[in-house]
This record gives sequence, C-alpha cells and structure tokens, in this order.
Amino acid sequence: MSNVPADPMLPRPVRVLERRREMEGVVTLVLEGSPQEQDGFQPGQFNMLYAPGVGEVPISISGDPAEPAQLTHTIRSVGQVSHALTRLQPGDQLGVRGPFGTGWPLSDAAGSDLVVAAGGLGLAPLRPVLLAAAGNRSRFGRVVLYYGTRSPDTVLYSGELEAWRAAGIDVHVTVDRAAPGWKGEVGVVTQLMRAEHFDAGSAVALLCGPEIMMHFSAQTLSGLGIPQARIHLSMERNMNCGVGLCGHCQFGPRLVCRDGPVFSLEQVAPLMKIKEL
Repeated sequence: MSNVPADPMLPRPVRVLERRREMEGVVTLVLEGSPQEQDGFQPGQFNMLYAPGVGEVPISISGDPAEPAQLTHTIRSVGQVSHALTRLQPGDQLGVRGPFGTGWPLSDAAGSDLVVAAGGLGLAPLRPVLLAAAGNRSRFGRVVLYYGTRSPDTVLYSGELEAWRAAGIDVHVTVDRAAPGWKGEVGVVTQLMRAEHFDAGSAVALLCGPEIMMHFSAQTLSGLGIPQARIHLSMERNMNCGVGLCGHCQFGPRLVCRDGPVFSLEQVAPLMKIKEL
C-alpha cells in the first residue's frame, strides 16, 4: 500500500540519484525516495513529475517493487516538460506527486501463467512486473514476454533481456525494421503469440503500448483463449491532475488517472470501438 501526502496536489522535492541514457531521446532517472515510498508502490502506478519552472507530466513507475525507497522513471523527450526532465543530472531536484492509479493485478496471476505484451516504451510500465516475476519466479507458472519495437536500436532495456531470460522468463522480441546484424524476428508483436507458450484457460495477460498495438494484441490473446476479464491494459492517456479533478483524462464514463490506468479488456473493449473517443 502506498502513502500519498495529505495534499495530493503538492509536489514533494526529491533529487536525482542516477541518470541512464537508454537511447536517443529516452532517459531513465533514479530518484531518491522519502518516507512516502517506504510502503512501496504497485507495479502499474504512476507519479506526476514536476520540472521546476516548466510543468509536470504523468510518468509510470518503472522501478523494482522490492526497492520501494528508490523511484525509477523512464522518460521520452516529447514536449517541454519531458525534455526538461530528461536533461536533469544527478544532484538536480524535481517535484513528485503520487503514486497514483491502479496497479497490474499480479495477485490474480499467482500460480498461473503470466503473459506480458509490450510495444515500444510500453515496456517501461511493465518493467516492475518483470522484475517482480524474476525476483519471485516460483510465484507464477510460465512467464512470457512479447515485446515489439521499431528497430534494433530502439529495444528498451536491452541489457536486461538476457537477465530476464536467465531468471526463467520466456522472452520474445520483434522489430518492425531489421538492421545489419539483427538475427531476431521481424514483424508485428502479435506474430510472436503462440498458444503453446501459455495455458490460456488460467493465464493473466498484461498489455502496454500504443493503443493500436494493445487492440490487436488483446484481440489475438482473446482469440487464443484468454478470457477478456484476465486481459489487462494500461490506458495511459491525457492525464493531467492525477487525482480525478480536472476531467482531462475522461475515457467514456471513467477517469483514467482515478479508475486506471490499468483496466481489464472486459471494462474497456466497448469504449475502444468508439472512433476518436
């Protein structure tokens, strides 16, 4: 269970402990924790990160649940705020609000097969799941990662994939466009999905990435026999306040920051069919 300050709109100051460049325009920041983090966070939750004098943005927590006193966030520079955050260096200060939102239902997967499907930077919100599974492998049946990205040089956490394989996670990676020396799969992530990789009747699937990738991945996994109630998606979109006040992230009758960002396919399948919602 995570603690949130009495005023959830008030950022608390933290300092950058470590900065790692993942690829062009993508940086991972490890931040110092505070008493608020001592009770941990749920994989799938997010924080609002405030760049002083610029603004704030919602960023998923991508750290290890076993190390709750450190906050880890992988950030892509796509706007003024995220650009300012990716330029921070160890010792620099920023503001944090959170953690907010619902988490991945790992308890539902205990004793069952766990299927993780990610597209591009969508691997970041799922990294805590993979770290938790690798650190407590006996808790789950088979653990399968399907990961798709644009090209070999955009594979996120490339240095960790082998460690996850060594921990007993079945890792499958594909790229849209190959490059010289690439010996892996080429094509969309749904091409990797095979019925023999997991027990569809009891498996729990967790998906994060572009909405079109999640749509077709959910469709494929459902077609392979995983019930819609056991397929979960992170619908991180348009979040602004983090606490359900501004309505900016309304998704049909739901607010993503308050009711999500993790939803079951059963909850959101009708909404995903509505054009431009």
